[in-house]
Amino acid sequence: MDHLWTPWRLPYLKGGDDDMGDACIFCRKVDAPSDAAEHVLARSAHVFVTLNLYPYNNGHLMVVPYAHVASMEALPSPALTDLMETANRAMAVLRAASHPHAFNVGANIGAAAGAGIEEHFHLHVVPRWSGDTNYMTVVGETRVIPEWIDDTYKVLRALWVELFPPG
Repeated sequence: MDHLWTPWRLPYLKGGDDDMGDACIFCRKVDAPSDAAEHVLARSAHVFVTLNLYPYNNGHLMVVPYAHVASMEALPSPALTDLMETANRAMAVLRAASHPHAFNVGANIGAAAGAGIEEHFHLHVVPRWSGDTNYMTVVGETRVIPEWIDDTYKVLRALWVELFPPG
């Protein structure tokens, strides 16, 4: 079995070198002073939507509950409903922005399932296009993301507000 080592991700997974110490990277976003700085696209009663800093594809979003729980079965029904309704909105925004052919929507619950941040449940929404696994991914073992995350944020945030106005 081959192993892919990504030590450059460790500061992100640990929450960086700032004064937040070992704080959960998702909990830090709950009360962040700037949604734009944290790439938080939208907030609802129980969850928020943020861009993945290390995306599988351009536009890779995560729907994250405010509650710091390790698994979705710890969430109350209103939070579960909000989670899925917000995931649907995320797909609508991504469809309007970049016209993906399909989506992967799912969660890795626990380390054995591949969770990079296992202590705070989150749902991935990944846009997919036919052929997005091409020679670069297969032969070069390199994923190509064609847009800076800040540019992706600006486009998706504007579309989110347009499609789902606050209030």
